[in-house]
Amino acid sequence: MTFDLGHHGDTEVGAGLIDLAVNVRHQPMPGWLADPIAESLSRLSAYPDGSAATAAVAARHRRDPAEVLLTAGAAQAFVLLAQALRGANHPIVVHPQFTEPEAALINAGHHVDRVLLRAEDGFRLDPALVPEDSELVFVGNPTNPTSVLHPAEDVAKLARPGRVLVVDEAFADTTYRPGVAGEPESLAERRDLPGLVVLRSLTKTWGLAGLRIGYLLGPAELLPRLAAAQPLWAVSTPALAAATACASPVAVAAEREIAIEMAAERAHLVDRLRHVPSVTVAGEPASAFVSVRVPGADQIRLELRKRGYAVRRGDTFPGLGPQWLRIAVRDTATTDGFVQTLTEVIEERP
Repeated sequence: MTFDLGHHGDTEVGAGLIDLAVNVRHQPMPGWLADPIAESLSRLSAYPDGSAATAAVAARHRRDPAEVLLTAGAAQAFVLLAQALRGANHPIVVHPQFTEPEAALINAGHHVDRVLLRAEDGFRLDPALVPEDSELVFVGNPTNPTSVLHPAEDVAKLARPGRVLVVDEAFADTTYRPGVAGEPESLAERRDLPGLVVLRSLTKTWGLAGLRIGYLLGPAELLPRLAAAQPLWAVSTPALAAATACASPVAVAAEREIAIEMAAERAHLVDRLRHVPSVTVAGEPASAFVSVRVPGADQIRLELRKRGYAVRRGDTFPGLGPQWLRIAVRDTATTDGFVQTLTEVIEERP
């Protein structure tokens, strides 16, 4: 089956539609973030210098700066990995998954195989499914589009000498578990796992999709190979200012508060969806979005557009298909309006 790997949620959004298709938080930017970005505009005559931002990100994750590579969004990191690691034996992408890793690998000439997690298993990761001979493995945690958060110990089982294990943690800062300090199941601070590369994004929680800022955490001996595939001055001065600000203790504390609020909003969305006829929620959602299976999802999505709501189609994700939709977590009032409309659309179908 062919999938449109280049399709993303922003394609679904249009004028006048309530956006439940893009997993970016829609809130005003706090002053501690907006002010440094604005101040950086006075320094645009100089080429970007990423040393301070790199040091700040390293400190946040208890890493050496040599283990940090700033990128123009996490999506650029997939391209760097695919380009720098040409020749890796038997690349694997664990699906359902964000489609850019596979697209980047294919564009770099890799022959990619897929490991498909099953809805019947709650889309949970089974490390035994990944072939032993794979030298390059991509997995999301929490996974876009299913919102499933895999146990860190299961993801860690995929690491081994001779393999680069890429864990996409673009949504890790959206996760929360009562009684757990920090981000549950994150491997960002693990330096003991051979070949582990963790990708992070600042796009989602802080609404910085247009600024393009993310980073890689990984072995100091590997990152220069990735940097060599990166254009000069790839990360702009405003993006560097954002990276520095978002690595601060103030930012990390704010992220945790936002994650707690989001957990309540997500629970409300899941509870409402589970009372909608013929809708099945995927797995145990843990992030800023929820995937659902519903008969006739392709037509339901179009009808929702007519009634003012944009949701993400699921048929472009390997491992899902035309009966799936992805829905972003929003405030409870928006959720209530959407679920009511979804229920009406389903009940009106012949």
